[in-house]
Amino acid sequence: MFKGKTVFITGGSRGIGKAIGLRLAREGANVVIAAKTTEPHPRLEGTIFSAAEEMEKAGGHALGVKCDIREEADVVAAIEAAVAKFGGIDILINNASAINLSPVSILPLKQYDLMQDINTRGTYLVSRHCIPHLKKSANAHILTLSPPLNLDKKWFSHFAPYTISKFGMSMLTLGMAEELRKDGIGVNSLWPRTTIATAAIMNVLGGEELMKKSRKPEIVADAAAIIFARNSRECTGNFFMDDEVLASAGITDLSGYSMIPGAELAPDIFL
Repeated sequence: MFKGKTVFITGGSRGIGKAIGLRLAREGANVVIAAKTTEPHPRLEGTIFSAAEEMEKAGGHALGVKCDIREEADVVAAIEAAVAKFGGIDILINNASAINLSPVSILPLKQYDLMQDINTRGTYLVSRHCIPHLKKSANAHILTLSPPLNLDKKWFSHFAPYTISKFGMSMLTLGMAEELRKDGIGVNSLWPRTTIATAAIMNVLGGEELMKKSRKPEIVADAAAIIFARNSRECTGNFFMDDEVLASAGITDLSGYSMIPGAELAPDIFL
């Protein structure tokens, strides 16, 4: 299904981004990992190079490119490198994201700017420069890891800055879906029903206890693959949930995705 297709993933050196890359690499995709990590980090697994090596071993072709999506020159250079190596871009995954669940009254400006710059601005910037190449693909998709829009005040009262940055990504999905409909580019968002076992859960949100109540990143990867297999002209403007996408493909037993079999699962935020 994805043999020869080129996938550009932001923040793909670990977590959900890496899981999606590996899932598509197993079917022969060319995977471009655009992320900042080039040296091993004591608290974060993987680099762009180790991720690329894993994707090659999985059966795909891979390119690790150092890229800070806050910097336009980095984004342009990464996309140019992807096109030079693989001839184009068929799928863009806006996965890179920063999180801080502090309220307005205590969040430092530096952290506010970081979330806006990576989450909303970064999604805009990478999408903007990938679009000319996606227009040339026969079945082009943009998938952003962002939640369905939900204006319940509880998502603003405790961490409005983060909510604004993630909803900004979702609003870009809405806008680009309509803007690019005439070009046949499918633009959608995908969000997990439960927390997903990633470095953010371990190091920022809940530690070991929340990890035990989480699902593996592979559930999001499998859902993404189902979306990318659809006709991009017909599949656009959606806010998908991972379990609903799997159910639409006849996959209803999700027990294998749990970090701890049979454990009570923690719902993700914004739901």
